[in-house]
Amino acid sequence: MDEVREVVRVEGGVVVGHDGSTCAQEALRWAARLARRADVDLHVVRTWSMTTAPQPSSWEPGYVPPMTDWEQAVHDELTAHVAAAGLDPAVRVTCHVVHRAPVQGLLAAAEGANLLVVGARGRGGFGGLLLGSVSDQLVHHAACPVTVVRTGAGGRDFTAAEAGSAVVGE
Repeated sequence: MDEVREVVRVEGGVVVGHDGSTCAQEALRWAARLARRADVDLHVVRTWSMTTAPQPSSWEPGYVPPMTDWEQAVHDELTAHVAAAGLDPAVRVTCHVVHRAPVQGLLAAAEGANLLVVGARGRGGFGGLLLGSVSDQLVHHAACPVTVVRTGAGGRDFTAAEAGSAVVGE
């Protein structure tokens, strides 16, 4: 990674926001099942700042690593979360990390997507709220349909026909 990315744009497919939380991991699994059934790409997006990024391996006391090291640490952590999710190997997954605030980063990534998927609660905020501030903003401002996945909400799986129409808007 030569430059720190501040925006990612995708064309079609499912974008899922991931912040490392349990709810984001469930949203990732849900989005991957839908992407598999609809035969579309899955784009996993993590927004970050230095305060939310894991510490890079090059960090040591008295030395602040370059931003690209922080970005690589975020990408490595995101890749590990995707691997831990145990997704169907047939799902075409691309991981993206964006140095930007969560709402703005996910809105930009979702501009060309067929669907944006996020967890109901992320790492921050008040645990008693049913819908997080990021997911609430995305529901109101995204250019594409948004699905908010609650932790522990099983629901029923889509059939292939339902999944296809849910993603491409037929």
